[in-house]
Amino acid sequence: MHRASTSRTARGAAVALAVLVSWGPGVAQALECAALPSPVYGQGGSAAKPQLGRIATALTKAGGQPTLIYQAPGACFGINSLLSGQKITGTASYWDAEGKEQTCDLPLTGVDVDFANMGNSATLCPGVTGLPADIGDFPGPALAFDLIVPKASSQTVISAAAAYFVFGFGAQGQAEPWTDESQIIRRDENSAAQIFLGLSINVPVTKFKGVDAKTNGNSVKLVSTSPTPERAIGFASAEVADANRDVVNVLAYKHYGQSCGYTPDSTANAFDKRNVRTGQYHIWAPSHYFARVNAGGQIAKPDTAKLVGYLTGQLAPPAGVNLLEQVIKSGAIPRCAMEVWRNDDLGAPVSNAPEEPCGCYYDSVATGASSCKACSDNSGCDASAPNCRFGFCEVN
Repeated sequence: MHRASTSRTARGAAVALAVLVSWGPGVAQALECAALPSPVYGQGGSAAKPQLGRIATALTKAGGQPTLIYQAPGACFGINSLLSGQKITGTASYWDAEGKEQTCDLPLTGVDVDFANMGNSATLCPGVTGLPADIGDFPGPALAFDLIVPKASSQTVISAAAAYFVFGFGAQGQAEPWTDESQIIRRDENSAAQIFLGLSINVPVTKFKGVDAKTNGNSVKLVSTSPTPERAIGFASAEVADANRDVVNVLAYKHYGQSCGYTPDSTANAFDKRNVRTGQYHIWAPSHYFARVNAGGQIAKPDTAKLVGYLTGQLAPPAGVNLLEQVIKSGAIPRCAMEVWRNDDLGAPVSNAPEEPCGCYYDSVATGASSCKACSDNSGCDASAPNCRFGFCEVN
């Protein structure tokens, strides 16, 4: 934070630095976030940035509003800011029509968080014991969390028991080859990825050994550039891991009580999230969007309600914008493609029967092909899969 000064010169210098007044060619003027069309401010984890960026880009390209502006200091920061009323300052991200992540300056006095985003429920965050009546919890697409190693590593699978010793005890765990704590990459207690891995392997979220990478993206960077690839291990959201499969491999994970390990996908090289969608891969959860609501449980601010509706799939997108496709391409999994669902953090999966299933469409987007019959309406389908959904014949 900047300390206020009583010096007129110092105040003038601070203002000049804040606005970066252009004095000639080649000197850019900083963009104020408030100058963007209908800004909606979000804060939370970095796990969902690939999804948020794709949706924001699609809306911007179509001339849609509102503008999504996001800070990603960690999952639990968003809900704590929303609950406490603490304003956010500094810089934040937004996405242009070309899909490039840009930054803008927040007001020096700060701005209120309109929505918070994370993979875990609020009560798993430090200091949060429950949600007041004026904060709503709106479920979004499912997110998986992956254990990752460098491409040069020969390791392909890890059990929950082994991960317990790696991340809970580090060098003392003697879980070869992951005994070098400088090559064990972790996060902190505000990270959804660390919260869910901790719950899965029974390591308290504050007791992880290793180096704090701060973000999902930096976790990938530290793992992929390790000077000793065989000893490096970390974890990240599936969206971030999938976007970096050229430099990291995703380990199969064998949970307590399972007879074998499962990757999130049907194979180590696939992108179909088959084992997440059927509940065999353990470390996944629905994402959460939190916002202030009125007495009827509806999001109070119209622009925030519109944006969160787009992000959760509860609101039809603007004409010509396929947000379902963007969610799938980001690596997240819309509920309509899930065969199972969870009603609480890492709870037992329950059967999921969406009104409009999109499993066939999901495969076509995520993998480039679907075994389902293509259709334009129900007349193109048969009794085995009678309903035309998103261009493919589905059973339901």
